[in-house]
Amino acid sequence: MTAKADLASADLFQVDAANGITYAYRRFGEASGALPVVFLQHFRGNVDNWDPTLINGIAAHREVILFDNVGVGGTTGTTPDTVEEMAADAIAFLDALELAQVDIFGFSLGGFVAQEIALIAPERVHKLVLAGTGPKGAPGMEGWAPDVIEGVVIDDNKPEGYIHVFYTGSPESLGAGQASAGRIFARQDGRDAWPSIETKNAQYRAVENWGVQDWSAVQRLDRITQPVLILQGDNDIMIPTKASYLLAALIPSAQIHVYEDASHGSIFQYAEDAATRTVAFLSA
Repeated sequence: MTAKADLASADLFQVDAANGITYAYRRFGEASGALPVVFLQHFRGNVDNWDPTLINGIAAHREVILFDNVGVGGTTGTTPDTVEEMAADAIAFLDALELAQVDIFGFSLGGFVAQEIALIAPERVHKLVLAGTGPKGAPGMEGWAPDVIEGVVIDDNKPEGYIHVFYTGSPESLGAGQASAGRIFARQDGRDAWPSIETKNAQYRAVENWGVQDWSAVQRLDRITQPVLILQGDNDIMIPTKASYLLAALIPSAQIHVYEDASHGSIFQYAEDAATRTVAFLSA
C-alpha cells in the first residue's frame, strides 16, 4: 500500500473506523521509516484537488496520506458544521489506520482542523505545516468578502471564480494558476467523487463559526508546542495574510514563509518550492 507512486497512479483505498464511517484515502510515497504526512484539504476539496507537483515532491521523500473527511468525496456520513467535530473525525481516521503519531499538512479549512487536532490531541501530532490558514476567533477571520463568496461558495461556482480567489491578477500568478489547475485535473480515470452541495454548506458554516471573534480562542495558540511551518501568500483574499502572521507570532515554535505575488493558492503557485520547504522542515 505504501510502495513508491505518484498521485496520478495512486489507488483510492477505504477503511472502516470505529465511528461508523468508511473513509476514502490515497496512501503512497517513500515509506522510509519516518512518520507519514497526513494532508487535510481545503474548502470544497477532495483527495484529488491537491496539486500533484506539491504532493509528489513530498512523496519522493515521505509517505503521504490524502483523505476525505466525513461526508466529503468518497467518505461516507454527513459533513459536520464545526471544525471541532471535523478534528474528532480526522482523529477517528488516524485510529482506523492505527497511526499513533503523524506529521500533518493542513491547507485553508484543513489548517483549521490541523490546529484543533494539535490542541485536543497533541500527542498525535509530531510537526505541523499550516498553509493559507488562520486562527480561530482572530480579527479578519469573520466571514469572506463578496467576491470570494461569488468565486468559491455559491452552488454553481465556475473555474474562473476559483482562479480569482486562489491567484492574484498578475500574468505570472494567473499563468501559474492555470498550470496548477491543469495538473490537478489531468487525472480523469478513477477520480474521487466531487463534494456535494450539502457538504459545501456544512463546511461554510464551520468556516463562519471559526471566524467569530473570540480572543480566548486566539490565546490557545501558545498551547501548540510542536514545530510549525506556516506557508502563505502575500495577498490572500480568502484567509487574510495578517492572520497567518498572527499564527506565527503566537505559536511558540513557528516559522513563516510568505510568497510574493500570491493569494490563497500560494502552495500551488509555488508548488515545487512549497514541497522543498516542507520536506526540509519535516526532516530537520
